[in-house]
Amino acid sequence: MSAYLPVGIFLALALAIVPLTMVLGRFIRPRRYNAVKAEPYECGIEVKEAPPGKISVHFYLVAVVFLVFDVETIFLLPWAVAFDKLGLFGLIEVFVFLALLIAAYVYAWLKGALRWEE
Repeated sequence: MSAYLPVGIFLALALAIVPLTMVLGRFIRPRRYNAVKAEPYECGIEVKEAPPGKISVHFYLVAVVFLVFDVETIFLLPWAVAFDKLGLFGLIEVFVFLALLIAAYVYAWLKGALRWEE
């Protein structure tokens, strides 16, 4: 039990830092509201017109699909390095992993997440 004491202390401190910094931030932040500070700033150029509109949700969907397949490569690299040591079980595991990712990609494709016409 004493071996886990440093881990417990670290976890308690990590969990205490979040509310502590939030409360501390309320006390030390400036309380003056300035309308100029609320304006968007782009390299010293004054804003002359409103932005053209909202960003399409399709950008976010494509970003999520990209992240899923980016994480896939992170998991496949160690598998490829240790391929000869894993044997048949490791091969079956990676095929199941890839099948799940392909199913997720097909699902996103069928739901129209990758269509730009809409």
